[in-house]
Amino acid sequence: MMSEPRHYKSLDSFENESKIPIHLAIGMFDGLHLGHRKVVESAIQAANSVGGIAGVLTFWPHPSFLFNPNDPVPMILSSRMKFAEFDRLRIDFVVEEPFDRAFAAIEAEKFVEMLKGKLPGLASIHTGANWKFGKGRKGDVDLLRKLAGELGINSRALDCLYLDGKRVSSTRIREAISEGRIEEANRLLGYNYESIGSVEEGKKLGRTIGAPTLNIPFEGKLFPRRGVYFVRVSSEKESEQLPAVANFGVKPTVDALDQPALEVHVLEECPFSYGDRLRVEWERFSRPEQKFDSLDSLESQIREDIANARSFYYG
Repeated sequence: MMSEPRHYKSLDSFENESKIPIHLAIGMFDGLHLGHRKVVESAIQAANSVGGIAGVLTFWPHPSFLFNPNDPVPMILSSRMKFAEFDRLRIDFVVEEPFDRAFAAIEAEKFVEMLKGKLPGLASIHTGANWKFGKGRKGDVDLLRKLAGELGINSRALDCLYLDGKRVSSTRIREAISEGRIEEANRLLGYNYESIGSVEEGKKLGRTIGAPTLNIPFEGKLFPRRGVYFVRVSSEKESEQLPAVANFGVKPTVDALDQPALEVHVLEECPFSYGDRLRVEWERFSRPEQKFDSLDSLESQIREDIANARSFYYG
């Protein structure tokens, strides 16, 4: 195993001078959910059992950005966040190949040969059972097994994972997040859904009622359902988390924003300030966003939201 995970922005930039056998998991891995983790863990187990290093080949952006640019698939994780999740799995390296027209044009019959040329130490390939590859998505796991075998490479296709009678998929997780079913999304992911953003100065309305908030513009296009959530917040690079209550929405009572934003009220003493990069871990949806008839009604509801969050975290 390498001492620290290495990140590469393309196959061309990969370096492996020692030619140690490589056991490679391949996929888009958006969200890196429970099903994806089976694939990655298969590569890790192969590396541990027969020697070598475990790596991941993933892609950015999603192919829909190339083939359907007017309505691309919104990502569960940003590129940066996906790298962080891979690191938590103790993978040896991650290659994030740019998904551009040149890459999309590689014929399926040439795909494994191309991989072997870029990764001479390639010993095994691990994918999901429904994975497709090559120009026009003509390659499937049967073709992969054939092509890999011809080059002396093992291949393993992991069966899809099911939870509550339905297949675990990135599409299912996106739907759960957008509909506010955060607890379901978290079970499918195998960890709590997260977002990251930088604290910006707001109107400080919360301070006037004893409920100061951190204003965090939402980064990404996969918008959760608008409303109030129980969350935990931490510095992007720190592990210590503080319980909080958050509102995600356009603040119709006071601001009516063009784009939804995230406001977080930390239930304990807040150490964060303007410019800090914060990680927000979403745990439970509390109530939908609503417009109040007066600021007094809004203030009363905010106090109730805080009380509910305290009950959730402290009992």
